[in-house]
Amino acid sequence: MEFLQRHQWRCCRRKHFVWYYRLPYETGDGQNLVTEDVTVVEGDVATISCRVKNSDDSVIQLLNPNRQTIYFRDFRPLKDSRFQLVNFSNSELRVSLTNVSISDEGRYFCQLYTDPPQEIYTTITVLVPPRNLVIDIQKEIAVEGEEIELNCTAMASRPATTIRWFKGNKELTGKSEVEQWSDMYTVTSQLLLKVGREDDGVPVICLVDHPAVKDLQTQRYLEVMYKPQVRVSQNYPVQGLTREGEPLELTCAAFGKPQPTDMRWLRVDDEMPQHVVVSGSNLLISNLNKTDNGTYRCEASNAVGKSHADYMLFVYDPPTTIPPPTTTTTTTTTIPTTITDSRAGEEGSIRSVDHAVVGGVVAVVVFAMLCLLIILGRYFARHKGTYFTHEAKGADDAADADTAIINAEGGQNNSEEKKEYFI
Repeated sequence: MEFLQRHQWRCCRRKHFVWYYRLPYETGDGQNLVTEDVTVVEGDVATISCRVKNSDDSVIQLLNPNRQTIYFRDFRPLKDSRFQLVNFSNSELRVSLTNVSISDEGRYFCQLYTDPPQEIYTTITVLVPPRNLVIDIQKEIAVEGEEIELNCTAMASRPATTIRWFKGNKELTGKSEVEQWSDMYTVTSQLLLKVGREDDGVPVICLVDHPAVKDLQTQRYLEVMYKPQVRVSQNYPVQGLTREGEPLELTCAAFGKPQPTDMRWLRVDDEMPQHVVVSGSNLLISNLNKTDNGTYRCEASNAVGKSHADYMLFVYDPPTTIPPPTTTTTTTTTIPTTITDSRAGEEGSIRSVDHAVVGGVVAVVVFAMLCLLIILGRYFARHKGTYFTHEAKGADDAADADTAIINAEGGQNNSEEKKEYFI
């Protein structure tokens, strides 16, 4: 039986006799017939070619899977007009089949009437692309953090299709199920996706990988609701420290889906100062003082939830200005010098203050020395007058000059008792 099967023997019976005859061997050395298998998409044109390597003018014919003759040489016995002769010669018989359908699939036989006859077959395979591609989403509008289910179905394809998922440019993994109906296959792929605010407006793509079709895909855009995202910015002062006596202006910005409708300012762990002005999303303090220190919070809410952002305020001391010292030169020209405290030059200001202090101390010392000299001068002048007075004491009552000299205290008689004091 193996021998009979390998050589494709055919049996015939007539009365009490049975005999076998061999069909042309399809492979082997010296085979003159050549053909190729054909794969075609449903509805397209399939071309069958029966070629002879070494032609000896033998007759070529083409048969369908039911062994009906399609063409014998250039004659078409079959009444199916979809078969058309493309080329006929001693070395080739080429036939086209238009509007191919699933029923046309099978083996087609090329026969060459030589001695012995030769036969070879070609196989037509018909591909059927998916007839419909649909994405079904579990929830049209999802909330941030939810897991949603998407299903993509490719119907009535042959062979079974492969479905791929993409979110934007990122490929995702789904789970596919295949159902067979007759010769057709329906494939459904399920995708579970946890969505966030960054997924809002992003397309989810279902793409078909099938030999009968290219770039077949469908997509759905995700719609995700999420609570507000809040941000506080400082409008004034634009840069630098918030100092006492200066103004402060803050702005609150909130974005969400749906857009936040309720926005308010509050002071954390304390009451809002009475001099604070709140206008919509803005907060203004016209004259800062250290009692304003604290944390200021902007809250925004929508249908999904509530969020907030904080601003920590610390009020610094105001900038200081030192009065300008005056320096006098020999030409009586006064040069004023003003030293101003600033954030950019605090170190230089400190050095200027030190020099001013040293100059003040020196001036005080000079002034004290001048006062001391004046006191000493007055003291010397007073003692000198006393000396002259003692020298002439006793001469006031004398009648003449000679008597005054004689009677004067400390005269010649008392010369030894004279004493002089010098300081």
